[in-house]
Amino acid sequence: MYNIGICDDGKNTCAAIEEMILQYAERNKLKIDTQVWYAGEELCRYLEQGGHLDILFLDIELIQLTGIEVGDFIRNEMEDRGMQIVYISGHSAYAQELFKTQPMDFLVKPIAMQQIEDSLELAVKLIERNSGKFGFQNGRDYYFISYENILYFESKGRKIKIVTVDAEKEFYGGIRELKKKLPKEFFAIHQSYVINQAHVVRYAYETVEMDNNTILSISKAYRKQVRERLLKGLS
Repeated sequence: MYNIGICDDGKNTCAAIEEMILQYAERNKLKIDTQVWYAGEELCRYLEQGGHLDILFLDIELIQLTGIEVGDFIRNEMEDRGMQIVYISGHSAYAQELFKTQPMDFLVKPIAMQQIEDSLELAVKLIERNSGKFGFQNGRDYYFISYENILYFESKGRKIKIVTVDAEKEFYGGIRELKKKLPKEFFAIHQSYVINQAHVVRYAYETVEMDNNTILSISKAYRKQVRERLLKGLS
């Protein structure tokens, strides 16, 4: 579940952004909850009272408390560095002012669907990496598995098998997109395998052995970089 907030003093803008977020979530089978505020003060009050947001679309030109002031409140008063803030504005000349609040993205109005999609895709990747867990959907169920418990991923047609220290699961996806989401401990040894370096117990020129005794093939195209990667980890 991702909690997504929208804060803009324009009701039409909020409605349009919310609709685009809901469309993206439905297409990508993403479980979300959206909330809308039309003033920065209302949003800050919600956060002060214990409310939580994973992603926030925040207008800069709010009527009283500006978006930049809200961002400063989130980062410095609430000490929240994990929330992914996407600033929105009718103007593009704010880069220097926004720097201190560490936004994830900056969108200029009018906002298009592709901009929302790109921002959400990046935000979800960052949240998963920072949480230390890999999230995926299988049917109607959502799973979150600690990266440290994952041995490897195996591509099987349109599905990916995820092998952990105590179980196996499958989900629909492609290995190319998967690699972009994973932390640096994971790397490809074959077009069908992405492994967790922490679970390698033996390396040979053409294979690696994982700590569950599974032996995986290293394809010819990957042998040089796999060797460099594993030997570097020993130095």
